[in-house]
Amino acid sequence: MNWRKDRIREIMPLDDAIDFLEEWPERERDVIHDATLKNCYMAHDGHKPIHVARDAIRAFGKKKGILVKAPAVLPWMVKVGSGTGVVSP
Repeated sequence: MNWRKDRIREIMPLDDAIDFLEEWPERERDVIHDATLKNCYMAHDGHKPIHVARDAIRAFGKKKGILVKAPAVLPWMVKVGSGTGVVSP
């Protein structure tokens, strides 16, 4: 995978988190990476609750400085109208 700081990747299901961690560059892997990946695999296999994996991937993202909080309303969700906003009676 081509790693770029300006790229945002949404991780939703647990499989996405595992893929993301498996694609993490070898030279940047550390104990935190290993523990996060282990927690994700254990949750995937049913040995830990899913929230443990969620918390681990969030902590990993924060520690690595790559976690981005998505805004509540994304730009594509807002309809830009040309009207005045006034409703006629």
